[in-house]
This record gives sequence, C-alpha cells and structure tokens, in this order.
Amino acid sequence: MITTATKTRTFKFSWTDSFLWAVRVMAIFVTVWGTIGAIALGLEGNGLSAAAWKQLFISGIAQGSMYGLIALGYSMVYGVLGFINFAHGEVFMVGAMVGFFTANALFDAGIWESNFILSILIVLVVAMVSSTFTAVLIEKIAYRPLRNAPRLIPLITSIGISFFIQNAVQLLVGPAVKTYPAPPKWLSDPIDVLGFRIPGTTVLVVVLAAVSMAALWLFVERSATGRAMRAVAEDKEIAALMGINVDKVIVMTFAVGGAMAGVAALLWALMFRSVSFITGFLPGIKAFTAAVLGGIGNIVGAMLGGILLGLFEGLGPNVVLRGLSWQIPTALAIVLLVAGGAAIAGGNVLHRKGVIVLGAASVLMSLVGFAGFTIVIPGLSQLKDVVAFTALVLVLIFKPAGLFGEQLGKEDRA
Repeated sequence: MITTATKTRTFKFSWTDSFLWAVRVMAIFVTVWGTIGAIALGLEGNGLSAAAWKQLFISGIAQGSMYGLIALGYSMVYGVLGFINFAHGEVFMVGAMVGFFTANALFDAGIWESNFILSILIVLVVAMVSSTFTAVLIEKIAYRPLRNAPRLIPLITSIGISFFIQNAVQLLVGPAVKTYPAPPKWLSDPIDVLGFRIPGTTVLVVVLAAVSMAALWLFVERSATGRAMRAVAEDKEIAALMGINVDKVIVMTFAVGGAMAGVAALLWALMFRSVSFITGFLPGIKAFTAAVLGGIGNIVGAMLGGILLGLFEGLGPNVVLRGLSWQIPTALAIVLLVAGGAAIAGGNVLHRKGVIVLGAASVLMSLVGFAGFTIVIPGLSQLKDVVAFTALVLVLIFKPAGLFGEQLGKEDRA
C-alpha cells in the first residue's frame, strides 16, 4: 500500500526577515512618494527648472564616470585575489598629487596656457604611471607575501597601507590643499550636445572616461593577457596547470587597475582641481560602493555602477527628498488605499511577497495622504553622500549580488 504524506506549510516568525521586509516597504514608499512629488512640484512650478535638471544629470554622469574608473581596480583585484584592496583610493590620490606637481611645472614654464592639450596629455601619462607604479609596489611589498594567508589578513593590511600612504604623502608635501592651474577659458565654454548645454570640461571628462573604459573592456575581452586574467580569476590552480604565469597576471591586474585610477585622477583634477593627502579616501569608498552596486568582480558592472552612483548623488536628493514636501491629494490617497488593499489580498492568495510589499507601500502612502503629512528637508545638496550610500544598502537588500550580478571565481563561489 502506497501512502502519501501531507506536507503543511508552517510560518516561522523571524525578526530579521520582518525588519528587512519593513525596510523594503519603506524604501518603495519613500521613493515613489518622492519621485511623484518631485514631478508634481515641477508641474506646479515649485521644483527645479529643466536646465537645472539637465545640469544635475550631466554632472552625475561625469562624476560617476570617475567613480567607475576607480571601481574597476576594486573589482579586478577582488576577482583575481578575492579581497578588497582598500588602499586603491590612495593609489588614485598619488596619481592626482603627482599630476598636480606636473601641471604646476607646466604652468610655470608657460606650456599649460600656450599648449593645453599637450599639457593634459603629459599630466595624464604622469598620473597613470605614478598610480600604476604605486599599485604594483603595494602588491609586491604588502600583498605578495600574504598570498596564501587567510583573507582577513590582506584585508587588514590594505587598510594599514592606506593610512601609511596618506601619512607618507602628508609628510612629503604637507597637509595643505593643492590647487591645479585653471584650465583655459575656451575649455569651460558650454557646448551644445543633443540639446544639452554642457561645459567643455565636462565633455572632456566624459569622453576620456568612455575611451578608457572601452579600451579596458577590449583589453580584457580580446587580448591574450586579458584572457589570462579571466582564467586566473576563475581558478588559479587550473590556470597555472595550463601554463599561465599567475604571479605575472596578478601584477598586471594591479597595474591595469592603477592605470585606470590614474585616468580618474586627471578627471578629478578637471572637475574639482583641488587635491590633498586625504583626497583618495571618500572617492575610494564611493568607488568601492560602485563596485558592489554593479556586482563585485564584474568589470562592466563596476563601470555602470559608478555611473549610476554618480546619478544617485546628483539626482537623488532632488528627485526623492525634495518630493517629500508634496502633499498627497485625498483623491489619490483613496485610489492608493483601494489598490494597496487589493494588492495585499491578491499577493496573499498568489503567495507573491513582492506584490504584498507594493500593496503595503501603497496603503502607507494613502495614510500619509489622509493625514496631510509632508516632510521638508533643508540643505538637500549636502545630503548626496547619504543618498549614495542609502542606495547601496537598498540595492543589497533587494538584490544582494548587485544590479548586474557578481562574477566570482571558483573559490569565492564555494
């Protein structure tokens, strides 16, 4: 006789799961309310002008391109060695600092103003060489002896190297902020691009970043060295058995990441002009955020994650936070209450947690509308860092592998 066992579903309450679902509901609630509110305020004439939105968008693309170039170093090193090189921000800072002294020397010689294009190319080469040399030196001195150590040890070492480079640069050049020479006026003049009035400096930043990212992608995907890097990232032991020099590939990975940080150093100089011994800290942390946002170990993800992070910084405070000052109309609140209740009921029947979350967010918006509640946040431009890191947390809650998926080796997947 064949018997069939009846399985019953049992609900297990978990504080952790409940908290995460509550965060999801609040995130959707705030994002939708803020976005719709920003649009409504704009239609009412109380929001930013179209020109201001365009400027924020272009600035976000430019700054995000810089984050993406630095993030490439984080992703490439993690893909090959499986740890986060927190000293990579200082690799970027060294390139920017050496680039400053080069630009200053060119300015004193009169070349900066008379032949700006040549000067920029010289500064770019010097910054790339300086950052590449620093990255390779860090690998040789600090990380290579710890190649077979537990991952926590090189991670802590990278933090120590970061502080060491910061203090060494402070000792050598002093704590004062250094300012790059001003670019010529013709570079700052706006250029019409697809209906956007973009400063020439911003155009140069975006073009340099795009060319660098495309060159790196072609190098990794089409060259023999790039294929070797991908093989080592996948499985070091098998790659060594196939005749690949693993140590050489690791050094090349640090070198390429350092070169991209050198390009980012020039972009920083063009956008902000100032550099100091702590310049690499915050951009480095944000670039790491961009790498995780796109998917750690994913080169394309690091590029796109950087651009998205720049857009979050530029547009987020004005799109989401400014819109929270909009009062939800009562008629819309009634519609949201009915739609939210239906979504919760349908989600329970279909066992669709995502539908339930959307329904709960709709109900929450309706209650805010009935109460006439609004939030006015002063100093929105000062909150871009909060928006950027909050975006990272939310992405990890909704999609822990990053927006474009992780690309990890055999050991990291195990």
